[in-house]
Amino acid sequence: MSKADTDGAAGAFHGEEPHEASAGRLNKLRAGVLGANDGIVSVAGIVLGVAGASTGRAPIFTAGLAGLVAGGVSMALGEYVSVSSQRDSERAELAQEKLELAEFPDEELEELIAIYEGKGLSRKTATLVAAELTANDPLAAHIDAELNLDPNDLANPVSAAVASAVSFVLGAMLPLLAILLPPASARVPVTFAAVLIALGLAGAAGAKIGGGSVRRAVLRVVIGGGVGLALTYGIGHLFGTAIG
Repeated sequence: MSKADTDGAAGAFHGEEPHEASAGRLNKLRAGVLGANDGIVSVAGIVLGVAGASTGRAPIFTAGLAGLVAGGVSMALGEYVSVSSQRDSERAELAQEKLELAEFPDEELEELIAIYEGKGLSRKTATLVAAELTANDPLAAHIDAELNLDPNDLANPVSAAVASAVSFVLGAMLPLLAILLPPASARVPVTFAAVLIALGLAGAAGAKIGGGSVRRAVLRVVIGGGVGLALTYGIGHLFGTAIG
């Protein structure tokens, strides 16, 4: 087999990288949609619960703002811890692979050959591909084929935390503004309508990103959101009246 043929066979596998990068972007978009959805639902439940107990703008604003800040911080911390653990795991895998390559180069080459055989190459072609990739950069060859990692693109906990907090806050701003801006008599219906529309759009976006049914996704989030909002408003109204 010529070098060009070998390069072509190797490139067929590395050609998957754009797909992987695209999948990573889709995951980030999906996380952003889910973060915004959490912000919408969480703060809407809080402000409607308070609105059920009080018509005063100040307590509604205070409760909504507190929920927005607390939720944003909680989302950021949770995402930071989760992604930090993922990054630590990725770094440990890279370190382990470096150690194995240094101590067992022949065994690692055979492992790489077996991986390419498993992808459908003949033994001869898999050996040529693995040997050429190993001669060029053994670590890169193994982390791509075995670990499916890019050492220059490991999980970033800071950016993940910021993105999660920002998406939550942006989502939370909608119910907060929807209940504060209208007159007292229109606050609850306006907030209900705004939140259900936003949830429907978020559900549709999530379905588009994930390749699922838009109709089913919208129905799920709108019905679930409507029930949740009605419950929180009812509880606030019930206890607010009883205590008052």
